[in-house]
Amino acid sequence: MRENNCIFCKIIAGEIPSHTLYENEQFKVILDVGPATRGHALILPKDHYRNLYELPEDMAADAMKLAKKMMRIMTDKLNCDGFNLVQNNGEVAGQTVFHFHMHLIPRYKEDGEILKYIAGHPEGKELEEIRRTITE
Repeated sequence: MRENNCIFCKIIAGEIPSHTLYENEQFKVILDVGPATRGHALILPKDHYRNLYELPEDMAADAMKLAKKMMRIMTDKLNCDGFNLVQNNGEVAGQTVFHFHMHLIPRYKEDGEILKYIAGHPEGKELEEIRRTITE
């Protein structure tokens, strides 16, 4: 399945060139053209799924297994010091291309890249209320 106006679908179809690192029947891994760090790559399913909510569970598991495989290879070849895996769902979460994808971001000491959130400080009562909302 493919969406005509999707840039990632066009890359997978070969209509837009890419720098492919790995490919199998389900996924294509390409270098990001706007990298956060040296070697920043994207895991793209070959079929179009808007986000993780739409991605079948078995493919989600396979994407994570592929991320681990690629991290090991990239760590060895690029000599990076760590890794971020980033996967955004929805515009408010930072998703800009609405085709499921996972960012593989090699991290290097003093690379200057900052991927962080501001930690909140909820009280125990609020945490318990959230827990009940989710679990009941």
